[in-house]
Amino acid sequence: MSTKEKVLEKKEVKTKESKLHEIILYNDDYNTFDHVIETLIVACDHVPEQAEQCALLVHYKGKCSVKTGTYKDLEPRCGKLLEEGLTAEIV
Repeated sequence: MSTKEKVLEKKEVKTKESKLHEIILYNDDYNTFDHVIETLIVACDHVPEQAEQCALLVHYKGKCSVKTGTYKDLEPRCGKLLEEGLTAEIV
């Protein structure tokens, strides 16, 4: 009688999760509410109400997370904000 052994090898499968980042928009003394709102609508695909709320948060709190996503998605969006004279960074 012969015994056959099967060795099952456990393989750890790692799914490459893209780490999510945020664009943080900072308050400044130069840009108008209208400019900030219009720029958020264009650069971050905000609806007007969302852009207005972010602008108010930035004004009263000093900063606000305006967009979450992968670094690859956020980089050009943050670039647009910076080109328009806003102060922002990806964290």
